[in-house]
Amino acid sequence: MVSPQTMRAVRESGATPQSEFLLEISHARKEFPGVVALDDVSLQLKRGTVHALMGENGAGKSTLMKIIAGIYTPDSGTVQLRGNDIRLKSPLDALENGIAMIHQELNLMPFMTVAENIWIRREPLTRFGFVDHRELNRRTAELFARLNIDIDPEIQVSYLSVASRQMVEIAKAVSYESDVLIMDEPTSALTETEVAHLFAIIRDLRAQGKGIVYITHKMSELFEIADEVSVFRDGRYIGTHAAADVTRDQIIREMVGREITQMFPKEEVAIGNVVLSVKNLSLKGVFDDISFDVRAGEILGIAGLVGSGRSNVAETIFGVTPASSGTISINGEVVNIATPTIAIQHGMAFITEDRKETGCLLALDIQENMQLAVLQDKYTRFGFVAQGELSRTCEDMAQKLRVKTPNLAERVENLSGGNQQKVLIGRWLLTNPKILILDEPTRGIDVGAKAEIHKLVTQLAHQGVAVVMISSELPEVLGMSDRIMVMHHGRATGFLDRSEADQVKIMDLAAR
Repeated sequence: MVSPQTMRAVRESGATPQSEFLLEISHARKEFPGVVALDDVSLQLKRGTVHALMGENGAGKSTLMKIIAGIYTPDSGTVQLRGNDIRLKSPLDALENGIAMIHQELNLMPFMTVAENIWIRREPLTRFGFVDHRELNRRTAELFARLNIDIDPEIQVSYLSVASRQMVEIAKAVSYESDVLIMDEPTSALTETEVAHLFAIIRDLRAQGKGIVYITHKMSELFEIADEVSVFRDGRYIGTHAAADVTRDQIIREMVGREITQMFPKEEVAIGNVVLSVKNLSLKGVFDDISFDVRAGEILGIAGLVGSGRSNVAETIFGVTPASSGTISINGEVVNIATPTIAIQHGMAFITEDRKETGCLLALDIQENMQLAVLQDKYTRFGFVAQGELSRTCEDMAQKLRVKTPNLAERVENLSGGNQQKVLIGRWLLTNPKILILDEPTRGIDVGAKAEIHKLVTQLAHQGVAVVMISSELPEVLGMSDRIMVMHHGRATGFLDRSEADQVKIMDLAAR
């Protein structure tokens, strides 16, 4: 076994053991209570390549990456870096060996500056032992110039957008001059322009001989940036392909173990009377004069670029941020939705875009999360909770949504992103809503879970639920919606019927 100090000396000297692979994982196994997360998994990363990992949520991708990044230790199996066996005991250990990971959940410290975040624990010091902030900012500016990133090194991170924070995370990983970079869903919060910028950085790193492990659920990204792709399913390795030699359908079949014949299973549904009517709704400084109707059985899609105000409209309808003016009517009656509690009482359910920050309570278990919206009203009698009935109801919902878990006592933070999303959806379905608002319902989840959620939304429409669905993915909006409202800078710029809508028309309205 080679120590981190020895490996660092090898890296700095430029001497590299003769090995075809920069990184090689062999027969890795990792178990958690009640779950085998990895079972005999192998991965080989070549120098100067982008190796994409594909698989459904819960397939084992993130567990494998955390082993490579020193967060987890495998129960069995080996890790080789530059031809040498290594055993990583911590993320710092991994960094010292030249492995950096950019997590999907960003880990920056919000009340420190950009420069302080990038060089934390590596700050240049003055001769008096104090942090040399001038040198710190100079190094950061030099790094950003290399990466063509336009961010002030001295700005506090809390003032940055999510996309800018993602760029800071990427710059921080690059600053370690790591040979192996792990990117977990790095484009989930980026615009198309920012994605193109990130891909330019990745291509430059690849040209320098870096090995990049790239986790994504977006097929288009895979074929644009990856050299190789490995597929995982249920904690097992399925296969590796050259990206140029494999098709989208083949990857999906390997990921889910079955054909997905309908990614968007939209069906003709009898459209009923108007359930939700929004008239001249405004929130001062955020959006203005929004009007639309949604009928029973109808799916209204809301499209628009980041910052268009889509999510703000949803939050206002649900009472999170009460409107400055305008009216909301339910079944023809004007209602004052001042709080989410009032919205729920009127048959509304709202699935927020950020399941970790504003959706699930990660430290609680599955049942505790599912029962939150119905505990007090439906299952409490004379001050006592009908626990048996409630447990059976939650169990039935978990089975209906195919939540992968050993039992409902599993903490939600231990679930994959797709399963966390299902728990959140299950919570609101238990309320039997008449109006369902979905904000980015499939963001960051795999293709199999997406298809299941799309099928569920179609079934709810069949049952007469009025659905409002916000999505940044135009194929999803086009595939699932009966009508589409497009927003730009806080205003509705147009409506498109399903029969006439296409991506060009949506983007034209979104850019007005």
